[in-house]
Amino acid sequence: MASGKQHLTCFVIDDTVAIDAGSLAMAASPLQQVRIRDIVLTHAHLDHIAGLPLFIDDLFSVLTEPVTVHSTQPVIDTLERDVFNWSVYPKFSALSNAHGPVLVYRRFGPGEEFQVKHLTFRAIDVNHKVPSAGFLVSDGAATVALSGDTAEMDAFWTVVNGAPNISAIILECAFPDELEELAKISSHLNPRRLMAELEKCRIDCPIYIVNLKPMHMGAIVEQLAELKIDKLEVLEVGRTYYWGTDDPKLSDSIP
Repeated sequence: MASGKQHLTCFVIDDTVAIDAGSLAMAASPLQQVRIRDIVLTHAHLDHIAGLPLFIDDLFSVLTEPVTVHSTQPVIDTLERDVFNWSVYPKFSALSNAHGPVLVYRRFGPGEEFQVKHLTFRAIDVNHKVPSAGFLVSDGAATVALSGDTAEMDAFWTVVNGAPNISAIILECAFPDELEELAKISSHLNPRRLMAELEKCRIDCPIYIVNLKPMHMGAIVEQLAELKIDKLEVLEVGRTYYWGTDDPKLSDSIP
């Protein structure tokens, strides 16, 4: 789920679990608003959390169970200090409605495996400007690897290459090659460095590219096409992807 030009990042799995919350409040369908109560965060940059306070705010009076945010301790600390601090937005972790608390946190650590609804997550440290995690996500039938925002990384590929039955890999590529220095400074990838990363990959599966900076999307897409990387495509906003069976799905939902 993202803006049409990928300004914001949010993936929804089976209409029940969100990974990141950039556009969650703005783009969630009525069904997703009813069902999503678990949000797993890669990191705390604004494009990945912007919709989180609005999502809780919209649902505040009707929540019969809290929204659970699964994240590392540094992300929780950032949210509580810089977002849910009464100055930017109410401190929802200290508030309740008629049914009880509206926001709770569940912490995971580097390399930890944890359960969210019917999904098993494994956290993987990646290489970004702030503490960030990628994930292996499995429902038992399909497993998807998601890098989140990152520059060059090794731990991610070690885990992915050692995992059975990877159905898809979702990687970022934020800048075009002519802005490679900016990509390096901000700990993102560009097509040339993405290709070098894929040389570390030993898995034969589709590769989906996300987090293209909107101003440079055309150049990035063109440069990726020129690389002629087999089974690589840009993830489409608004499309639902199915892996493993016809039931599990990851939706990059409505713009």
